Amino acid sequence: MVNHTSGSLAAAAAAAAAMTNDSLFDTALPPLPSYSLEPTGDVFPWISDFWLSLLLPVAVYWAMSLFFHAVDVLDLFPQYRLHTPDEILKRNHASRYEVARDVVIQQVIQVVTGAALAITEPAEMKGKSEYDVAVWATRLRLAQRAVPGLLSALGLNATVLSKSLSVSHPLLAAALAGGYYPVSVTAQSAAPGFAPWELAVAKLIYHVLVPGLQFFIAVFILDTWQYFLHRLMHMNRWLYTTFHSRHHRLYVPYAYGALYNHPLEGFLLDTLGAGIAFKVTGMTVRQGTCFFAFSTIKTVDDHCGYSFPWDPLQLITSNNAAYHDIHHQTWGIKTNFSQPFFTFWDGLLNTKYKGSRSNRVAEKKREAKSK
Repeated sequence: MVNHTSGSLAAAAAAAAAMTNDSLFDTALPPLPSYSLEPTGDVFPWISDFWLSLLLPVAVYWAMSLFFHAVDVLDLFPQYRLHTPDEILKRNHASRYEVARDVVIQQVIQVVTGAALAITEPAEMKGKSEYDVAVWATRLRLAQRAVPGLLSALGLNATVLSKSLSVSHPLLAAALAGGYYPVSVTAQSAAPGFAPWELAVAKLIYHVLVPGLQFFIAVFILDTWQYFLHRLMHMNRWLYTTFHSRHHRLYVPYAYGALYNHPLEGFLLDTLGAGIAFKVTGMTVRQGTCFFAFSTIKTVDDHCGYSFPWDPLQLITSNNAAYHDIHHQTWGIKTNFSQPFFTFWDGLLNTKYKGSRSNRVAEKKREAKSK
């Protein structure tokens, strides 16, 4: 009877000690929250996200083009022109009507292709963001398990470091110990939770870094697709004569001539390239809408015919109106194939124009004054 009681007391003490240890440093991962999904809804009540994704790129194309057309007609910034108005009239081999007509044809193809892509996308749902953030927080917690080993490889003792910091910096101490955070087991919550910094970093990854990475990968895919196909159009005589030469009827580019192409080339070069980038990166329809619209804005700006020192799109990368204008000249047509964002491939494959990229109109004025 006595021995049995002593044994029971010993067992109870051991259980209490185990509970105390668990309450101090629980090795279990925090549980993932439950979630329920519901339709996301549309950004604007007066247009569905589906139609917004199709029409916004068209709208921004013509809005920007009309802006630059007004600048042209009113001659607002002649000091930043890459070419004179007289050059536009005399050197271009396509009328304004022909350019506008072919752009509209390409945009019809673009809308039809965009509709096919959007239809294949699953319905967008909301209600899972907290769960997804917790998944990233769990990955951060698991990554911390490797910290003691890394410190050991550097000749440092993680246990000693953790103990020395446990009072002054308990969260840092827990991270150095391998992600074993002190928790308090109470009647309300016996499960471990995430540290505040883990949730903050997880939210940053989920809401900012992942979408940003998707966007830049999409940019890289589009730039790569357009560089090699564009270069092929120049290197193959039949492809150039049959398709790409139409775009080069504009020796002096202007904004709404950005999508002036043979319909098949326009589909392959612009529409299909952007669609592949959208699909490969796993963007949502809303992300895709932003990507397509921004790509359109960049393309129009690259053909605007002005080298503005205060245009952010012309300052972000060296692939701008002045850079692409060189490609439209007879003396630069075999160079500067990159579009619409970066000049990476031109630099890597030695197809970047090596001469001056300065404002040729300003140069002519300075030369005339010096004579």
